[in-house]
Amino acid sequence: MALGTRGSLKRMQSGAHNARQLVRDAAERLARVGVPEPVASAEVLLAELLGVRRSELAIREEPLTVEQGALYGAWISHRLNREPVQRILGYAYFRNLRLDLDEHTLIPRPDTESVVDAALEAVDRRGAFGLENNPTPGSEAACRVLDLGTGSGAIAVSVAQERPHCEIHATDHSEGALKVARRNVAREGVTVRFHKANLASGLDFLSGSVDVLVSNPPYVRSANIPKLVPEVRDWDPRAALDGGPDGLDFYRRIFLEATPLLEDGADVVLEVGDGRADEVLELGRRAGYEPLGTRPDLTGTPRAVLLRLGS
Repeated sequence: MALGTRGSLKRMQSGAHNARQLVRDAAERLARVGVPEPVASAEVLLAELLGVRRSELAIREEPLTVEQGALYGAWISHRLNREPVQRILGYAYFRNLRLDLDEHTLIPRPDTESVVDAALEAVDRRGAFGLENNPTPGSEAACRVLDLGTGSGAIAVSVAQERPHCEIHATDHSEGALKVARRNVAREGVTVRFHKANLASGLDFLSGSVDVLVSNPPYVRSANIPKLVPEVRDWDPRAALDGGPDGLDFYRRIFLEATPLLEDGADVVLEVGDGRADEVLELGRRAGYEPLGTRPDLTGTPRAVLLRLGS
């Protein structure tokens, strides 16, 4: 261990320095080993530990306690091993939510917020927007939504929170992931009906009744997984990443297996990888869906494809 690294680690563990110095030391350590966005990592971890905003770290003068310094040092050591900040914390922020995570769940990413936006627009086109504020007691749901492969529940919980008059169903093959998703639902006080299922299997009770289908399926080509950044390759569950040899296996399955669950004219919103939108839209067209276009993420990259069952 280099002298500077040993010194900065001792400062963290002692709690003797203020937030600015600790962030500076941590960011330098992270940068030396090539951790991306080292300053952001150092600031987010310390801000979450202290329960303050990142912007407040620059004006915080009081030193950390010994316990806080030791925990911060341990977190930085985890980040040095390329463990993502969200995994170190055990939660991630997504839209209006703070979602628990564990080894069974993918880290929800900002890109997926555009998928939620597209799903909400599909719900609103069916007249469900506004009903959530004045629902009629005992009335039927304004819209039935199905989220395939829910993971932490990021999409399903977001839709349930923002359009509470909808009836939300969500599936995952992993019981571990469903346990996490149920915790997230309980924290938000919303209602989502979870089903342990291999994609859409065993959901015959929904036959012909789903208005909006949404999914962020695995879409990385199998051969490309070893090439992913360590934060994804080594820490996200492979089952949530691996889309088969061409990255399109799950889209084919969705168009085949989920179609019987949809009502005629149902809207479909699917997250896609970079440069794959046209291919997924064409798969849907061949399966009897009308391609409606794409929805960009925050960088302007097409991130969601939009289709409708029937024409």
